[in-house]
Amino acid sequence: MSKSNQLGFLVLTALVVGNMVGSGIFMLPRSLSVAASPAGVMAAWLLTGFGVLMIALVFGNLAIRKPEITGGPQVYAKALFKPGSQASILSGFMATWGYWIGNIAANVAVITTFASYLTAFIPLLTSETAWFTIGGFTLRVGNGMTFVVCTAMLWLIHFIILRGMEGAGKINFIATFAKVAGFCLFIVIGLFAFEKSNILPFVDTRVDKAGNSIGIMSQVNSATLTTLWAFLGIESAVVFSSRAKKQIDVKRATIVGLFIALAIYMAISILVMGMLDQDRLIQSEKPLIDAIETVLGKAGGQILAAIGLISLVGSMIGWIMLSAEVPYQAAKQDVFLRGFLKENHQGFPAYSLIVTNIITQLFIFSTVSKSIADAFDFVVVIATLAYLVPYFIASIYQLKMVLTGETYLNARSRLEDGIISILATIYSVWVIIGGTADLKTFFYGILLLASGIIFYGPLNKKRTGEDEETFSPNYDQ
Repeated sequence: MSKSNQLGFLVLTALVVGNMVGSGIFMLPRSLSVAASPAGVMAAWLLTGFGVLMIALVFGNLAIRKPEITGGPQVYAKALFKPGSQASILSGFMATWGYWIGNIAANVAVITTFASYLTAFIPLLTSETAWFTIGGFTLRVGNGMTFVVCTAMLWLIHFIILRGMEGAGKINFIATFAKVAGFCLFIVIGLFAFEKSNILPFVDTRVDKAGNSIGIMSQVNSATLTTLWAFLGIESAVVFSSRAKKQIDVKRATIVGLFIALAIYMAISILVMGMLDQDRLIQSEKPLIDAIETVLGKAGGQILAAIGLISLVGSMIGWIMLSAEVPYQAAKQDVFLRGFLKENHQGFPAYSLIVTNIITQLFIFSTVSKSIADAFDFVVVIATLAYLVPYFIASIYQLKMVLTGETYLNARSRLEDGIISILATIYSVWVIIGGTADLKTFFYGILLLASGIIFYGPLNKKRTGEDEETFSPNYDQ
């Protein structure tokens, strides 16, 4: 593998932190306030933090016990069944498909968040003025300009990545450093600006679109799906494990990145609730800027917006790199279309990047008819549910290893890993059930997974020898 595509500990850690602390840190305070009262939000953070810790431990254990399985949590679906069987290939393909589309939805969330924070400098992005009308559809200036900005950023990042993964990773590292420094400054200011009255009443009801009151437990169920979004990307170092300079760096980067992200999320989420009253927070499309403006005025908001834009560029690079890597690694494992193995002269999966960004472009069309906040909420739900499937599969795979005793010689470690895998499985199932309780969301989830069947036929045909390969991929392990 080219040295320009090898990633060290700092770059891997930046990918983990940059991907986890991405669009969520900027938009989640508003989304959480819509879903739950302050008590429900805090309870959701605690439950999600514990559940994600269990999933992280599953990834860590599997990385040690199954180092030959690389490419991300979705690849464990193939290992659940007999090697080479139809069940093995189909499960690996469907898990990869859902995980890949989830990554693409995450790309859109980060890009739309970039557009929302750009409104601090370009208010035109929120204009409700009609641009033109076709039939019964009216395109507003704000929606149209948002679409243009999101499209431009997508393809700019595309060409940055094509110039080399190591270079893109360094830009991501610089952006992540700026992000963490900016958030630390925000936390210090927030500690002095926190108003207890803003989080009162601490326990309160919420009302759904039908006008029905939502109790505290239902609020927690709803909020956990949103808080889980904050931790998507914890597996970033695992996905790039085959490109790591040292395999031990993968585990270290995952652990360090998780604790950095957790500390930032918890602090900022609570502080924003104390800096803005609930009604204003719920209506905000840029909650961190609105919060800082209550203390430092418009100038402070623009400084934070600038830091946010820099950090979001890093997040875009990280998520798009991750999205292109997923089908590429799955194709290496023979559970995805072989065309995704095509590389450019620098050893980067260029074909996968192109297809990924074309699909991302289609998702960006959601900004044409929705506000930035609505578009963000939509893709968050779809992406989070798509991620939960491979997380659940990884937990089941470790549980299978514990039950069969595969790779285990020590009874104590086997028991500990068994408890971890059971807790991770329960958590995944609980969030999946809670997230799909709404019929519309359930329908979108089923449609997302079912759409992958269209591409499974060509994959199966190639595997059975009915169609020969027309290219020779060039990669080194």
